[in-house]
Order: sequence, then C-alpha cells, then structure tokens
Amino acid sequence: MSRIGKKFEKLGGKTAFIGYITAGDPSIETTKDLVLAMEKGGCDIIELGVPYSDPVADGPVIQAAAQRALDNGVTVEKIFEVVEDIRKESQIPLVFLVYYNTIYANGLEKFVSKCAETGVDGLIIPDLPLEEREEILPFMKAKEIDLIPLVAPNSGDRVEKIIENGGGFVYCISSFGVTGTRTEFDNTIGAYLKEVKKVSELPLAIGFGISTREDVKTFETLANGVIVGSALVKVVAETNGDTKALENKVRELSGN
Repeated sequence: MSRIGKKFEKLGGKTAFIGYITAGDPSIETTKDLVLAMEKGGCDIIELGVPYSDPVADGPVIQAAAQRALDNGVTVEKIFEVVEDIRKESQIPLVFLVYYNTIYANGLEKFVSKCAETGVDGLIIPDLPLEEREEILPFMKAKEIDLIPLVAPNSGDRVEKIIENGGGFVYCISSFGVTGTRTEFDNTIGAYLKEVKKVSELPLAIGFGISTREDVKTFETLANGVIVGSALVKVVAETNGDTKALENKVRELSGN
C-alpha cells in the first residue's frame, strides 16, 4: 500500500485535506519550506504542480504561477531534487500534477523511476487520454506509483473504465471548466459522487473551485478528501511565498 493509501487508512473516515501548490513558485528554493508549512497547517496529502507552458486544466491563478516558475528556470530535475529534500524531513504523501507531454519528453520509464527513487507517491495526469494510459501504466505498477484517475460530472458510463487500474484516490472534478474559485456549485454534485462511489473502491476526493472553509465543510460530508489549489496558490503569490501565511491559510481552510 502506498503512502496515500496508508494516509486514508490512518484517517479512519476523517476527510483528507489535500493542498496544491505549483513547484518553483515563487522560487524552487522556497518550495520545500512551503510544503512543510502546508503539512504543519493540516494538509494530509500535498499535490505539487509541475509547471507546463500550456496547462489546459488550469485557471488563471495556477497558470500565472506556472509561468512564474518557468520564467525562474524551474526544471523537472530541480523539482525531483526538492522532493528528495522534503523526504529528509517528511513522509507526507506527495502527488505530482503533471501534464503528459512533460512525462513523455523525459521518457516514461525514466520519469516514473525517478518518482519512485525520490519519493513521489502518485501522478495526476489531466491530459492523459484513456486510450494511451497503457503506455505508462506498466512502469507505474512496477514502481508502485499510484495513477490517480480524474472523473467529471459528464463522465457518465465511462467512470468505471476511467477508474480501472487507478490508485490512491479518485479525483472528482466538481464542475466543468478549469481550476479556480467558484461562487456556487451545482446541486447535483452529491448524486454524481454517489454514482462514482458505486463503482469505486478507492477514496473519492473532490476538487476544482473549492476556496473557503464553508466549501470545505460542504464537501467533507460528501467525499473522503477535499482538494484546494487556487486559494493556496493565491496566498503564495500575494505573500511572495511566506510560509507562515500559507500555514495559516491551510489551518483556516482545513479547520485544524
């Protein structure tokens, strides 16, 4: 069982708070300290966004963070070095949100091996077509890296196929469009999550647009995990990577 699976087991029914930041924003040097601050504030699992020049799933806040990181010269190699440094001080489950082109450009087997070697527990690959999953899955299974499946309200009959061979948790997208804050959510989300639960043995984590403590409390009753990204990335941007400000924001949102 991966660190992710063990974390959900340890929580024993308590909803996991999953936080996201972009690796390398505002600098690669601050990323480790920001991750440790998030853990201190109450994150159970942390997603690290690997910056990419055309992040199709991301809203303006995360796109801007990715561009800042790329402008600062952040590379995949540097991000792996940060993960190695984090692992010297923390065993918190770490997940990369990474676009398939980035993995492909680095070599599928080489990238997955490096994940295992440095301590990355899972991958969320938003642009990986279901049909091409077989290219990377054997490498991930061999190294026991979780491929975290993404489902959306319009996945319908494809949900079972999408979560097949998935690991860690199912990332349930709360709404159509890109990441970012929302002022309201569709009232059919509860029914959608129930449908996913029917076919999934994995925990369900919901994300996209969750930005307030009230949002988190709403979804804590519906899912096994709640994912917050843009609201945390915004704090990093506004404070130029102040660790205490990020820790406090995580504490506020998670209720810890």
